[in-house]
Amino acid sequence: MLKPTRLYNETLEDMTEIYTTNTVGPLLMGQAFLPLLKKAAQRSPGSGLSCSKAAIVNISSSAGSIKEVFIWEKSPMVSYRCSKAALNMLTKCQSLTHQEHGILCVALHPGWVHTELGTLGSYTPPVRVDDSVQGMLKVLSSISEKDSGLLLDWEGKVVPW
Repeated sequence: MLKPTRLYNETLEDMTEIYTTNTVGPLLMGQAFLPLLKKAAQRSPGSGLSCSKAAIVNISSSAGSIKEVFIWEKSPMVSYRCSKAALNMLTKCQSLTHQEHGILCVALHPGWVHTELGTLGSYTPPVRVDDSVQGMLKVLSSISEKDSGLLLDWEGKVVPW
C-alpha cells in the first residue's frame, strides 16, 4: 500500500494503515504459515536453505532503504518508506529466528515497475512487468542461506538498507 504523503501532512491514520498492510500483514502471514513451513523444511532433503525447501519471501522496496533514499525529491512517500524499512528489519528478524528450522527468509524488491500504481507524474518506471516477474523468479530459484535476511532486487543485487 502506498499513499503519496510528505512529512508535514503525514497522519496517524495513514501511518497506521500503511504500516499494518506492509509490515504487520507479512508478520501475521509468516506466523500463520510457520507450522507448514517447518513441516516442509523437515521433509526436504539436504541441510541448506532454499526456496524449493521452505521460504518466507516478503515483497519490499528500495524505497525502504535508509542508506539510499531513492527519488526523495519527487516522491517522499514517508509512511510507505517507513513501513518498508520496518519490513526489511522484520525479514532480518525472521531469518535469524527461522534459520534453525531450515526456513529461508528474504525481502525482494521487484524494481520500479511500469504499472498504473508505479507511474509517478511524468516519470515512467524503467522496469516492465514481465521483466520484473521473470527476474524475481530467476532470483528465487538461485538464492540460498547466504541471502537469508537480505533485501534483494529483481536482478539479484543486494539493496543496502
